[in-house]
Amino acid sequence: MRLLVIEDETRLALALQRGLVAEGFVVDVRHDGPSGLQEARFGGYDAVVLDIMLPGMSGYDVVRTLRAEQVWVPVLMLSAKDGEYDQADGLDYGADDYLTKPFSFVVLLARLRALLRRGATAREPVLTVGDIELDPALREVRRAGEPVALSPRELTLLEYLLRHRDRVVGKVELLDHVWDSAQDVDPNAVEVYVGYLRRKLGRDAIRTVRGAGYTVRR
Repeated sequence: MRLLVIEDETRLALALQRGLVAEGFVVDVRHDGPSGLQEARFGGYDAVVLDIMLPGMSGYDVVRTLRAEQVWVPVLMLSAKDGEYDQADGLDYGADDYLTKPFSFVVLLARLRALLRRGATAREPVLTVGDIELDPALREVRRAGEPVALSPRELTLLEYLLRHRDRVVGKVELLDHVWDSAQDVDPNAVEVYVGYLRRKLGRDAIRTVRGAGYTVRR
């Protein structure tokens, strides 16, 4: 298995390389964002270990660029940035996993093995149905190229419908996945928020299937 480590701390990069080689991996190292991006694009790697704070280009921008170019090599982000929003940003931008420094090498190996078992899976960088586009990383929605301002709940509801656009989604399922707790929410909340989305995106954006639920239009 071939791995690419993109890490600007020379000693850490060397330690990772030695440890991973000892585990049987073939490991290349790059110390800045632009050269790491170039290698990840064309190097044919099975996985990438990617730092965030890199010279020339951040790890966030590296993984976002890869996903925008539909390069789906598994990416494990490795960073001293341990805030919950830092981790959420890394995953939203397209990373497959996120590990904070300092870390256990045993845990790093286990997470890499898990990524390698899954392999490279194509994922849409932007969800699209008709003229509606939703960018999950940027949390932006456009219709016919024009930006549409949605509340966080409206955006989450739309994202769930777009990710399951091949079928009808019922109210109970939406309550379970879009709201924190189905028990604490009036089922009519789904209808209310579908109404909000229709007013902002057009009445034809979401179709009601009587007695079954909702589906986004084709």
